[in-house]
Amino acid sequence: MSDGSEIAYRRILLKFSGEALMGEQNFGIEPAILSQVAADVKQVVAAGVQVGIVIGGGNIFRGVSLAASGMDRVAADQMGMLATVINSLAMQDAMRLQGLAASVMSAFPIHGVCEAYTHRDAMAHLDNGRIVIFAAGTGNPFFTTDTAASLRGVEIAADVVIKATKVDGVFSDDPEKNPDAKRYSTLTYDEVIEQKLAVMDTTAIVLCRDNNVPIRVFNMNKQGALMNVVKGQDEGTLVK
Repeated sequence: MSDGSEIAYRRILLKFSGEALMGEQNFGIEPAILSQVAADVKQVVAAGVQVGIVIGGGNIFRGVSLAASGMDRVAADQMGMLATVINSLAMQDAMRLQGLAASVMSAFPIHGVCEAYTHRDAMAHLDNGRIVIFAAGTGNPFFTTDTAASLRGVEIAADVVIKATKVDGVFSDDPEKNPDAKRYSTLTYDEVIEQKLAVMDTTAIVLCRDNNVPIRVFNMNKQGALMNVVKGQDEGTLVK
């Protein structure tokens, strides 16, 4: 294990969208993506970093979409929360295959499947070197998994919330459509909100802002990018 002398962040909260797990598929989970994520996490854990993870559920179910077609929003959001549990269990097993110890903690009890989230137990797991995968969002409807990531990041006193995307940070325009789009190296929380930049939802940004937790947006498909982030290098975009 590294002595951690070059590590800028000792405890991180890593946020993935459910769609990020699909790879080139239109639905579900791509095992190769899980394996890649687990290998990247293994590298930072070996460097002495404590890791919490939040995963969305959009690759399986999007409650907002179904609610828009007439389903009760609370029921739809609860279904979306259960989708995040499925993704979290898949991620836990990917960690196991990498030889890592990981615990899934759900915002509401699902006995026999995973642990119920408590702050005390989550902190104990992190201090004992376990990866903690926070499932079921905040446990409440009308809140996104972005907000759940910010909330858990604040609760565990993470040094940074890291948002994994498919592009190299936050851009002035869609870089896949506009090759002249500018990548922002740094942004303030208020700039993200005022310019309506697609980083995280407003509630998530404000929660991090009010608790002085920086956000780093990076490309999860770039080899070595996560390690660069935890070293504090200019990888992706830093929101502070």
